[in-house]
Amino acid sequence: MKVHQSLNDGWQFSQSDRNEFYPAEVPGCVHTDLLQHGLIPEPFWGRNELELQYLEDLDWTYRLEFEADPALFGEDFLELVAEGLDTVATVTLNGVVLGQEENMYIEHRYAVKEHLREGSNQLEITFQSPNTYIDAHWDGEPLMEMCQLKPGRSRIRKAAYSFGWDWGPRFPTSGIWRPIRLEAWSRDRLESVRMVQQHADGQVKLTFEPRLVNQSSAELKGTVSLAGEVVAEVIGNEAVIENPQLWWPNGYGEQPLYEVSLECVDTDAVVLGTWEKRIGLRTIKLDMHPDEWGECFQFLVNGKPIFAKGANWIPADAFPNRVERERYDNILTSAVEANMNMIRIWGGGIYEFEDFYDLCDEKGLLVWQDFMFACSLFRGDQPFLDSVRVEASQAVKRLAHRACLALWCGNNECEQKHVELMETEERMQSYEALFYKLLPEVVEELDGVTDYWPSSPHNPDGYQYGKDNPRAGDTHHWAVWHSRKPVKIYEEEVYRFYSEFGMQSFSSPEVAATFCNPEDMNIFGPVMENHQKNGSGGTSGNLVVFDYMARMYRFPKDYRATAYISQLNQAYCMKVAIEHMRRNQPRCMGALYWQLNDCWPVSSWSSVEFGGRWRALNHEARRFYAPAMLSLKVIGEEKIGQNNYYHNSMSGVEIFTVFDGLEEVSGTVNWFLETLDGQLVKKGSLDVTLRYGESIMQESLDFTEELASHGKTNLLLRAEMKAGDYPVSYKTALFSTPRFINLERAPIIANVTPVESGVYELELLTKSYHHMVQIDLPGIEFKCSDNYFDLHAGTSRVITLEIPSKPEASVVESSLTTYSLVDSYS
Repeated sequence: MKVHQSLNDGWQFSQSDRNEFYPAEVPGCVHTDLLQHGLIPEPFWGRNELELQYLEDLDWTYRLEFEADPALFGEDFLELVAEGLDTVATVTLNGVVLGQEENMYIEHRYAVKEHLREGSNQLEITFQSPNTYIDAHWDGEPLMEMCQLKPGRSRIRKAAYSFGWDWGPRFPTSGIWRPIRLEAWSRDRLESVRMVQQHADGQVKLTFEPRLVNQSSAELKGTVSLAGEVVAEVIGNEAVIENPQLWWPNGYGEQPLYEVSLECVDTDAVVLGTWEKRIGLRTIKLDMHPDEWGECFQFLVNGKPIFAKGANWIPADAFPNRVERERYDNILTSAVEANMNMIRIWGGGIYEFEDFYDLCDEKGLLVWQDFMFACSLFRGDQPFLDSVRVEASQAVKRLAHRACLALWCGNNECEQKHVELMETEERMQSYEALFYKLLPEVVEELDGVTDYWPSSPHNPDGYQYGKDNPRAGDTHHWAVWHSRKPVKIYEEEVYRFYSEFGMQSFSSPEVAATFCNPEDMNIFGPVMENHQKNGSGGTSGNLVVFDYMARMYRFPKDYRATAYISQLNQAYCMKVAIEHMRRNQPRCMGALYWQLNDCWPVSSWSSVEFGGRWRALNHEARRFYAPAMLSLKVIGEEKIGQNNYYHNSMSGVEIFTVFDGLEEVSGTVNWFLETLDGQLVKKGSLDVTLRYGESIMQESLDFTEELASHGKTNLLLRAEMKAGDYPVSYKTALFSTPRFINLERAPIIANVTPVESGVYELELLTKSYHHMVQIDLPGIEFKCSDNYFDLHAGTSRVITLEIPSKPEASVVESSLTTYSLVDSYS
């Protein structure tokens, strides 16, 4: 029998060299505690981040007085369990030091039976400044740390992003960041259960292996249920499920979750513990078999090759204790609605909370799970390796049963600095001891099913040969952005799996208003520069964004226009990249752009802004990740020549169809070459058959004569793909960059028709082409089936609106605003 007593309530905190205690929130951190009492200003507002960095140099004390539950003392073992202490902590109970900790990611257990009193007890945890710890443990050796303001941060096992990253603020936190409790038990304790699935002959055999602290002889008994109905008994640590309902990623099927309820019983029939989890019946394998291009890199789910469509995940808040299930749900639902099926948890953050993985299980989002190492050299001494072994073991035991878990990855980008890594034998030995020996050993021993990948990116030929290998492995493709290369370069190379690439945009005016006043909304002003954390080649990221904007669009007239154009540019860049990647399947089998979310309001690569608002990119992702995708690849390009003359060689379009729907579909592609005001120049139609996993160039169109006679800035190609009679993909191809096209400000006529309670159809009409129309209902919460879309002359576009407040159609119509590219400069 177990007895638990939560110790989350009643804490106080103080700066350690003062005796000024205030109520504290646990789980929490010192920053949010100080904010709650008005002792610091809002950290995200203006340039307050800069004013608050003194906090990282201070020591803090948390204390709790509590009465121990008498039932605790009746058990054989009595432990204080701290699930997460951030980070350099000394734990004292009734004046006795229980432990001195140095790893944020480890759950700590202390035997306290001889120290706990029946009655009043005093628990105190002091947190040393992380900077003080780093300064004491770093000898000045270059550590190839990227994106860091605090040299030596890799010497502490603390979330790297808390010291600042190229999208996040510098707020190294201290505090009790996960729950803390007393736990008492007798005889033995069930620590975890390893589960293995065997799929064969229309059934799934589940094998369960109990792991007990004292290694008692014990057996697991219980049931496996689906939707409340028992489908199998667990006897002798095994269960067989007949006619299993398989778990699939989003877009490939359903996500049934079976409930496993187990009791661990020893030879005397004493229950030593219980294990209750939800599982998905599925197989997931990283497939790297030889093929005509080298060695593939693809995920097989239930034997089916899956093109990984998704994005990278960073912590959802600079203060992760503030993230509740609702916020996780909002962001991950945005991923699902954009047709994603995979999320990569980046290695500079945290092993996420249970709510995150619960939602990924429920929504069918595969998880590529980095271990928490990023962009640095790490120690290889035995105490460090011992600490990491505990950390990794706890993470693997906690997550190995998850339906969503697709891959364990050793680190983020440590092999990108392979030259520095290879400078000394000691560095190589330390690196390989951690990422090629310790971590794969832990995964094999405690998981044994999920594949391990040493680094992202990783070259299977060996890290000494550099990170990019078009024949095999994964790549982080940053020629666009960091190297300032033109977007067209995406189409000049093909890699097997793109696990990082991206383009920034500015905060929408609505999000910018959460951190600055209107007069500060100048992208080169001090506040906006503070909410831009990337410096690329010594240049502010805001200038890089503006550079890419200027290649495509005219000068914006105000901040709204600036933010809007930056988001169009971001969406365009990712559209070019990901359509290219999907066109090249099965040679390429994955596209995970950087990044899905933000940890504060900021100019960044995210498609979902802090607070949940979609950037244009998330709307575009819904289109380029759609199961049935039409892609128009323009033949030729536009280049700047000598004396700033532009040379345009665009001459036609290649029409591709890409499909990963479940069943073969017959469809039609209709295309129209027309002027901006809708005059038809040429049209065509072709029947297509869409089959799973196929990318097909359906037709190559040569418009040399038409472009010469009408002018490349006066024509566009409008195309639509239908599956049966239902439109599934719309695309537009322009024959010049938008800044050279003279767009007209033709009125957009909107008609709103109620469909059912809270659901409306919005029909839009215009007499001239509008580039990337943004619809909005200021002050009204809504969802729309599409946004930031092209509206063509004489062709209506129907959008579905979902509005929880259920206003009258007339209110929707009067509140509606439309904004397109022409509005950004005229």
